[in-house]
Amino acid sequence: IYASPDEHYLYANDLGTDRIHKFELVASETGLRLQPGTPAFFQLPAGEGPRHTTFHPNGRWAYLIGELSGHVTFLRYEDGNLTPVQTIEADSLHAAGSADIHITPDGRFLYASNRLQGDGIAIFSIDQATGELTKVGYQLTGIHPRNFLITPDGKFLLCACRDSDLTQIFSIDPETGLLSDTGRSIASSKPVCLKFRP
Repeated sequence: IYASPDEHYLYANDLGTDRIHKFELVASETGLRLQPGTPAFFQLPAGEGPRHTTFHPNGRWAYLIGELSGHVTFLRYEDGNLTPVQTIEADSLHAAGSADIHITPDGRFLYASNRLQGDGIAIFSIDQATGELTKVGYQLTGIHPRNFLITPDGKFLLCACRDSDLTQIFSIDPETGLLSDTGRSIASSKPVCLKFRP
């Protein structure tokens, strides 16, 4: 689940029904409560398998990774509604194992991880005028890159490779968005989720 940038709505990606469920965050005497949104959900194509969504820093664009389809879908966000604009392939091997998705803090590049075959991270540039994506590269990683994060300064991408028992550290080229393996890693048993402490 995730909140809209304006924190008026909460969304839940449902892989089994290929839907994004929408809820309104409503203030009450006891705090915030949820009520079904209007519409109650956004229907995606059959077999999409929506997994994670990330919002662009401008608050107007959202990007969804489909675990089963291997697609990234660009959605325009306005008044609580998510409107599909573009779909682009992240997993060219169709392994049905796409996992995580993140954007650099400057909003210029988007990354999506793929598992099961050709384990790695698809790299996209974001058109700053339209929000549309162009695939610019692919970085191979350790085995089963389920989750990753980008450092707050936008200089590094840390990738949790579950079945390699390590978190790889890649540097991000600020001009191209391409990744370079620093040769440094963090050893741990079956890493599956990385978060920075506020």
